[in-house]
Amino acid sequence: MSASSKVSGRIRRKLRIRKKITGTQGRPRLTIYRSLKHIYAQVIDDSTGRTLVSASTNEKGQPEGRRNKASATDLGKRIAEKAKSAQVEKVVFDRNGYIYHGCVKAFADAAREAGLQF
Repeated sequence: MSASSKVSGRIRRKLRIRKKITGTQGRPRLTIYRSLKHIYAQVIDDSTGRTLVSASTNEKGQPEGRRNKASATDLGKRIAEKAKSAQVEKVVFDRNGYIYHGCVKAFADAAREAGLQF
């Protein structure tokens, strides 16, 4: 399987998911993106088109983290703390077309343990 077919398959899955999932003011959308080196997460209110909270493994002042389960767990805890400080308790999880396994699962489990409800 070539890299382009993997990416196009993920984009097809992403669009299929996004038809059903939207973030509202009461329940914004928690989305995750995995690049080759880092993981990025955002809490987005789709009704106004604004990003409420964001975090990544690439931020300054964070421990040197790459794209692995340990850094995904740390990122899940940090995004949950930032969301709670912005008065966001409930979110809709958007896995962005990625398989719910490995880093994505570790991120989601850590965010749930830190207090986000989804």
